[in-house]
Amino acid sequence: MKKVCYFISFLLLFSCNATKKKNTTEFKTLFEKSEGTETPEYKDVIAFYTALADTYSEVALFSFGQTDAGEPLHLVVYSAEGIYNINEIRDSKKNTLLINNGIHPGESDGIDASMLFLRDIVQNDSLKENYKNTLIAIIPVYNVGGALNRNTHSRANQNGPKAYGFRGNARNFDLNRDFIKQDTKNAAAFAEIFHTVNPDVFIDNHVSNGADYQYAITHLFTQHNKLGGDLGEFLETQMRPSLEQSLKEKGIDITPYVNVWGTTPEAGWSQFYDSPRYSTGYTTLFNTLGMMVETHMLKPYKTRVEQTYELLFSMLDFTEKKSNEIKTLRKNAVAQIVANKTYPLHYKVDKKHPTILRFKGYEATTLESKVTNGSRLFYDRMLPFTKDVNYYNNYIATKEIKLPEAYILQQGWHRVVTRLQNNNIEFTRFKTDTTFVVEVQHIKDYKTRTKAYEGHYLHYNTTVVKTKKRVRFRKGDLYIPTRQNGIRYLIETLEAEGVDSFFNWNFFDTILQQKEGFSGYVFEEVAANFLRENPAIKIALEEKIKTDENFANNPRAQLSFVYEKTLHYENAHLMLPVFKAYSF
Repeated sequence: MKKVCYFISFLLLFSCNATKKKNTTEFKTLFEKSEGTETPEYKDVIAFYTALADTYSEVALFSFGQTDAGEPLHLVVYSAEGIYNINEIRDSKKNTLLINNGIHPGESDGIDASMLFLRDIVQNDSLKENYKNTLIAIIPVYNVGGALNRNTHSRANQNGPKAYGFRGNARNFDLNRDFIKQDTKNAAAFAEIFHTVNPDVFIDNHVSNGADYQYAITHLFTQHNKLGGDLGEFLETQMRPSLEQSLKEKGIDITPYVNVWGTTPEAGWSQFYDSPRYSTGYTTLFNTLGMMVETHMLKPYKTRVEQTYELLFSMLDFTEKKSNEIKTLRKNAVAQIVANKTYPLHYKVDKKHPTILRFKGYEATTLESKVTNGSRLFYDRMLPFTKDVNYYNNYIATKEIKLPEAYILQQGWHRVVTRLQNNNIEFTRFKTDTTFVVEVQHIKDYKTRTKAYEGHYLHYNTTVVKTKKRVRFRKGDLYIPTRQNGIRYLIETLEAEGVDSFFNWNFFDTILQQKEGFSGYVFEEVAANFLRENPAIKIALEEKIKTDENFANNPRAQLSFVYEKTLHYENAHLMLPVFKAYSF
């Protein structure tokens, strides 16, 4: 019997017994037995794949690390020749597809679709022949804790299945906000899987909420301008149209994810901007072509699963056909970024150049509420329409940074170093104390959310002041070259102004607090002497008093203004422990 393989992160690999058992198992799923109304419990999903791996030599089941629920994160791998250890996954030259399921376990469509998808491939000789050049990797259930927290009522707007998991994980994190900050064990284990598989294409299966319309399935590709370069153009001009056409030939209508809140689809909408906190925003940082599948919550569960199943095959067919081109584009992506010499950090929607969609929706109106004293939105399914609508799927860069040759991170920021290591970022440490000129960054301004968001009070609208200085770095500080596969990851996390930077996620918050200060009655004489010796600063102080009323009425602020110009003011206040090395 072929054994199931388990991979523990601190071990190099386990090998599997290649002996195959004769297939005597039907492998009919609960979804099929219930005629499309039920989804299996977590233990039954894993048991299904365990049995599949025991029966078919082409299938292996591995486990990575641990999740917050205390269970490992499983990975199912299909390869025509079989996969018997982790290194065979890493070393594979095949087309690679990674499918993630159950990030929100109440959105279980992908869990069932993937079980059917892999079973049907492995039991069909013609399909095995079709996909002999592909390695298919499936995370059966990513949010294990949420899957174990099963109920029948938390998805108030969803049409089936009968019972399902909960959105939050074992520590109540939304895992589709955790890919950069990696607060959870789930995210660390996912990073290990992701970098082991190094997928050419990534699919994350979801169920949408929001407006009502005729489609049972929508797609949310990573934003093509943000992906950028030849990869971005390939995604927008080849991958997306090909997927849409393939499904159309199967009789399935699909549209871009209807990103509508507080209005109706016929008013038009913009493409969802998947920053690196999200799954496809994260995978994009390593030049993987990513998409989310978003089935529509109000459609029957059976229909949603069946259409997800068909989409998986359509995407698999496309990646098989375009495998060499995709691998070449990914291989050249880093060189393209480096050649540009700048990198866009912020974007805005391009309102001047929408794409026109032929959209199938329902007429909407407002009705008097039966519950409140207000009105409510009502979509009339007796009044379907097909209309041209504006889809704003183009974004314009609004802020760019000059690419440094390297970032230097002071030692001691252990949580950051751990995440760099989790993501295969290459760095060295200074072997001796070293001094050279770098760009130093101080936080100029930032805003902070007033409500907790995924365990953080997130910063935003961050700006920095940059200066060139000769800095002495200590033995053990990290030197991180940018010319590497993780260049996007480095920029998005270490540039404080990035939307999902480590600074904005509170990793460097201790620099925001001043550790030393002054007593006014003592410092007053020091300040007076300092101003006599520095007349330009005295003039600046007097000008600020004249032009800033609040400042003029705050003697303590005036004294602080002077204090911050003296050598007494601590260097570390507001200074990021991340420095940028250029060829000056």
